[in-house]
Amino acid sequence: MNESSVILNAQKINKNNTSGSGEIINIINQLDLLIKQSETHAITGHSGSGKTTLLSLLAGLDNIDSGEITVGNYELSKMNENQLAEFRASMIGIVFQQFYLMGHLSAVENVMLPLEILRKPNAYDKAVSLLRQVNLENRQNHLPSELSGGEIQRVAIARSLVCEPIILFADEPTGNLDTKNGTMISELLFDLVKKQNMTLVLVTHNLELANRCEYIWELNQGKLLNKK
Repeated sequence: MNESSVILNAQKINKNNTSGSGEIINIINQLDLLIKQSETHAITGHSGSGKTTLLSLLAGLDNIDSGEITVGNYELSKMNENQLAEFRASMIGIVFQQFYLMGHLSAVENVMLPLEILRKPNAYDKAVSLLRQVNLENRQNHLPSELSGGEIQRVAIARSLVCEPIILFADEPTGNLDTKNGTMISELLFDLVKKQNMTLVLVTHNLELANRCEYIWELNQGKLLNKK
């Protein structure tokens, strides 16, 4: 692959938190990560190791203390809040453990929402098409409260892909699901990633899920150790 295929480049990034006693805690320490088009990466590590913090930094949801993160042609630390919001809406997709659907909107309305915010055309048709891909076309008019956990996560995956992002971030996407639904969601996620030639960064404590990725990293003491 040539240099132009690099999707994400994190160089010497640092992130500190302050404890209740005022102690500075180094969460991410001089961390480097290079990700290219269509690659799938899993980030593992023990609870509290900083996996979700790292994902938030890479996705532009949180700010690094030092270093540089470039996604596509965007250097995140040089962007203001409005630019970051537009970047997140148009360039990346995020699947959370907690789903975060709008409870008063139907499935199709939840999937349409990112397109409507960006004032993109054909929002309804694109949303229905993605719901069809996640086998929920017949549930498109149901509210989240009328859907099962697995169905809600499928809506969330459809929503994360509707703007055709260059990279998809997933934070414990099966963490709140039972084994059957978790297996179904992981199959669906990797199938969609392959079909759409998508770049995936997956945070998980599930080693079976991690092993489906081309690359596996362990976050340990603020650094990434290559496991695969």
